[in-house]
Amino acid sequence: MSGDSFEAVFSHATIAIIVSDAQGSIMSANQYAHSLFGYEQDEMSGLSIDVLVPAAVTGRHKQLRASFMADPQVRAMGHGRDLYARRKDDTVFPAEISLSYFRQADTLCVVAYILDITFKKDAEHAMLEQKRRIEQLNGELEQKVVNRTRALMATLHQLEQSKDELAKALATERELGELKSRFVSMASHEFRTPLSAILTSASLVEKYPRVEQQEKRLRHIQRIRMSVNHLNDILEEFLSVGRLEEGRIEARKSWVELPQIVNEAMADLQGMLKKGQQIRTEFDCPQPVLTDKSLLRKITVNLLSNAIKYSGENKVVQLKVLVLDKLIQIIVSDEGIGISEDDQKRLFERFFRAKNATNFEGTGLGLHIVAKYIELLNGSIELSSRLGEGTTVTLLLPYEKYSVN
Repeated sequence: MSGDSFEAVFSHATIAIIVSDAQGSIMSANQYAHSLFGYEQDEMSGLSIDVLVPAAVTGRHKQLRASFMADPQVRAMGHGRDLYARRKDDTVFPAEISLSYFRQADTLCVVAYILDITFKKDAEHAMLEQKRRIEQLNGELEQKVVNRTRALMATLHQLEQSKDELAKALATERELGELKSRFVSMASHEFRTPLSAILTSASLVEKYPRVEQQEKRLRHIQRIRMSVNHLNDILEEFLSVGRLEEGRIEARKSWVELPQIVNEAMADLQGMLKKGQQIRTEFDCPQPVLTDKSLLRKITVNLLSNAIKYSGENKVVQLKVLVLDKLIQIIVSDEGIGISEDDQKRLFERFFRAKNATNFEGTGLGLHIVAKYIELLNGSIELSSRLGEGTTVTLLLPYEKYSVN
């Protein structure tokens, strides 16, 4: 066969053929090799054979090449393991590689025959998956009843549906029963305390008929007034939940001075402060914002009252009101009793109260109502807390900027 014939066979072979010298420099590569590895014609000449090996095994490949050069033999590579080659764009593909050699003058030349076996590997994987699937189906078929009828299957399906519906109904019934129990327990406790105070103070007022006892009478009358206000607050929470669930509360936006709302809320809560307690504020809201004044005030009062209620004497409650880009950020932090991780998951449910809060007055509706108000304002609420260390509540509420126009 002439040299031209050999060149034609080399150039048009449907397998990648690469010839390199003893130093691993590519001397020539056929058209299929250039196409397989993503190089332009004749671009591979002069490159190191190592560029065709995945980077992770380059060091090992150099050792194997040195071993082959020391004892050249015609052989296939990769017995018992998968081999991979690397393209110009650094993608890799599975390959079968065989080596041979010849001498040209005093130079030992190595010939590598490389075949892309991606299709073969895919077929093997598909075959293994099919085998696994068949084995799985055989295992499942062994567990099934051979002679089930369609009528029985339909009946079983209907029974399963009925079972699921019954389970859902029972779960709903249990939830309603739990809510009812929580409501009765909360209401009996929350109403009993102010009613007892009213009865006691009313009885004591009768014992101070003389003019000089006016101060004592006023003290008990004030106590009666506070208890009545407390009852009104409880009833207002019940009514608010009802109105929210019926969709009868809507956000009504107006231009609002945030410091004014906060100051009004703090003024309402001065009577709640315990000995040595103080509220520290930080404002960064220079311009009016467009939001619902009433809802925002109720949210602020609720969060501050919780912080005061669950903090001890001489503790600090911190309130930050910041206007960010298109968002109002309100942060309320306290040094109170904190909330466990388990209780934090249910904190916004109706009538739910944390285990360590049962000795404090409360309906379990406050944060539920706050969350609903924030939802009406298209905002978000986050709560972080550690037992015995305190709680931080962060609100983000969208708003519209004030315009002189």
